[in-house]
Amino acid sequence: MEMELRRIREAAFRELELAQEVGALNEIRVRVLGKKGDLTAVLRGMGAMDATERPRIGQLVNDLRQEFEAALNERMALLKDAALTKRLEAERIDVTLPGRILERGRRHPLTMALDRIKAVFLQMGFDIEEGPEVESDYYNFEALNLPPDHPARDMQDSFYITEQFLLRTHTSPVQVRTMQAKPPNSPIRMIAPGKVYRRDYDATHSPMFQQVEGLVVGPDIRFSDLKGTLELFCQGIFGDSVKVRFRPSYFPFTEPSAEVDISCVICKGSGCRVCKGTGWLEILGSGMVHPRVLEMSNYDPSQVSGFAFGMGVERIAMLAFGIDDMRLFYENDVRFLRRF
Repeated sequence: MEMELRRIREAAFRELELAQEVGALNEIRVRVLGKKGDLTAVLRGMGAMDATERPRIGQLVNDLRQEFEAALNERMALLKDAALTKRLEAERIDVTLPGRILERGRRHPLTMALDRIKAVFLQMGFDIEEGPEVESDYYNFEALNLPPDHPARDMQDSFYITEQFLLRTHTSPVQVRTMQAKPPNSPIRMIAPGKVYRRDYDATHSPMFQQVEGLVVGPDIRFSDLKGTLELFCQGIFGDSVKVRFRPSYFPFTEPSAEVDISCVICKGSGCRVCKGTGWLEILGSGMVHPRVLEMSNYDPSQVSGFAFGMGVERIAMLAFGIDDMRLFYENDVRFLRRF
């Protein structure tokens, strides 16, 4: 057994001297000290030895293990230092070269548009509320007067996660959550900006886009309050000279409802390709909150009333910056982003 240990020692140390890479040292370590290594095999074979010899052979194995580990660590440190020195010599830096120029970043046009929208409503005393992007069917549809069999659901092709949960198709659920979180009939003046998701993708639609929806609830809130608020908003975004008109429309959660148009920001209302010769551009939908929506959120329609509105941030940005394709916002084309 002593001769076997002497053979193992000579072979192991010879291999250590010849090794030129850290990987080779790891292979040697496993071959000598591993579970199936040479020294482990010696220890397993001690059962067949005379009992009086086992302590002495065991001590020899331990001494060899310690000696080999010390030599291995020394060789490992030497090879690592040599590898580091070689890499540093190959990667020398010329300190006389000029430094890299860090370009100044710019805000994304959607961020700029959203900040402008928020600023206008904050000046009018609105609060900003947020909610989850993965929403329940109840908050996304039912609490907004859209029961499961309502045909208006077809207007919003959705991304369902389960039968009861989906990626929200608008930020209206935030309005419901805000009303339900407050005492009954409490006054509310809020906007809910955030990402929403629908199965659309073309020059004017994206499967993910941003909305800002607003809600005002309180005693004696009238349609004239809605008109005045949205006229101030449009003038704050597009300038004092912009004209605003309201057209009758339909939304399940408001009654009466109206689409809001502004005079074309390109031709100033005279008619052009952008406005299709009409002189008007549609920018958002609005209306008085449906009494059923108020009741489902513990508000009494005989005591309070309200109005709501919703707009796409991309739509506002496209009009404000003269952009003709919504997909440009999400393509990360530096040539496009440098314009802003």
